[in-house]
Amino acid sequence: MTKESDFKPLLPVLSEGSGRDFYSESSIAQLPLYSFSVELSCRCVEVTRIFEKYPLLPGVVLLENGSLAGMLSRQRLLEYLIRPRAIDLFLNAPIQTIYSYARTSVLTLPEQTLIVDAARAALRRSPELLGEPILVLGANGEHELLNVHELNIAYWHIRGIETQLRFEQMQTKMIQTEKMASLGRLVDGVAHEILDPVGFIWGNLTYVSEYGNSLLELISAYEQCFPDIPDEIADLSTDIELDFLKQDLPRALSSIKNGADRLRKLAFSLQNFCHIDDVYPKPADLHACIDSVLLLLQSRLSSEIEIIKNYGNLPPIPCYAGQLIQVFVNIISFCIDGLINQAVSQKFEQEFRDPVMAATPIELQRKSRIEIVTEVSNRASGIQGIPPSRWVWVKIADNGLGMSPPELQELQTSFIHGKKGDKETSLASSYWIITAKHGGELHVNSQLDEGTEFEILLPLL
Repeated sequence: MTKESDFKPLLPVLSEGSGRDFYSESSIAQLPLYSFSVELSCRCVEVTRIFEKYPLLPGVVLLENGSLAGMLSRQRLLEYLIRPRAIDLFLNAPIQTIYSYARTSVLTLPEQTLIVDAARAALRRSPELLGEPILVLGANGEHELLNVHELNIAYWHIRGIETQLRFEQMQTKMIQTEKMASLGRLVDGVAHEILDPVGFIWGNLTYVSEYGNSLLELISAYEQCFPDIPDEIADLSTDIELDFLKQDLPRALSSIKNGADRLRKLAFSLQNFCHIDDVYPKPADLHACIDSVLLLLQSRLSSEIEIIKNYGNLPPIPCYAGQLIQVFVNIISFCIDGLINQAVSQKFEQEFRDPVMAATPIELQRKSRIEIVTEVSNRASGIQGIPPSRWVWVKIADNGLGMSPPELQELQTSFIHGKKGDKETSLASSYWIITAKHGGELHVNSQLDEGTEFEILLPLL
């Protein structure tokens, strides 16, 4: 006769640190697991006594000569025992007898399975098996039982946390969007205030140049008509360095004009960068957008970084200009960061070279560069009868350190999930702007010590 002391421990087996603090990375090993197994020869009455003593026990693991034979849930056992004459037939019979009638498919999962994945697998079972416990395979080969209701509670707890996190992230994003919109309006106002005096300076420079040239011509005419000038005028000419003034005044006016022109372009670039896009895309000059970005990033473009522009003949592109400018800022900033890191590492290698190798000449380093190429290309649609579509192709490439295949894969993964570092997140937003907002494509190619290349394809409507 089988005794209760012969059964394995029935107390829940809890993983270390288990509790109600579940996260998306939590596994089913953190849930209450029950260890109760008997041989198929064990009588049903003994199993029912254990179920009566432990009301939370979801089922029993059945063994045959120590090996797993199946699982019988508490619900299945009671369903058969309450049938007419079932007590006379099954109660004193081996558990194998009732199991031959109540046998069902068992969902077996390793204990490392995530709670979220386990709940989804449990919900995919047929309706009559949704209440059945899950058989958990331990690291040491032991089999334990998991109450599906405990699993569902933990799953919905995790879903609640994820919903709260998404709500908080949405709130944060809305606040950040409002801040950026306010900042954009502020910068746009500042740029507008800059343009007013710059326009005043720019408009008057032409007249000042004409007035200066006229005065210099008048002085020259006086010198030709009156070669013998009084000593007072000669002394004054010497004091003010009249000869140098004649040469330097046009250069000074030209310098002021160049400075005003640069300030005007910078203000226009700030206005374009802070431009709030309309509901519908509008035609824009893509080259002007790229040039405005390069002007904004001029402070980060040191003399060691060369910008190579190979612009093709592009028509006006229907787009959201403000968002495209943000894409170019993100990509070009990524390239600049890579080139700066390359320059720093090269400088570090030169300063801390091995003394033995110091006698050998240093290999000439390649000049850092960013190449920007634009052109219109035709692409086949892949559907017979439909003519090729026209696309605008933009390539932005650097000759920096490049990325290894795992790093490139991680970057491309961030395009979909968008939950990596700041740089990857900015590129992920760029990917969303190109693909979702403009119906285009964004591809990234990179090789170690070769550089990184971004390809942008925008459809021409």
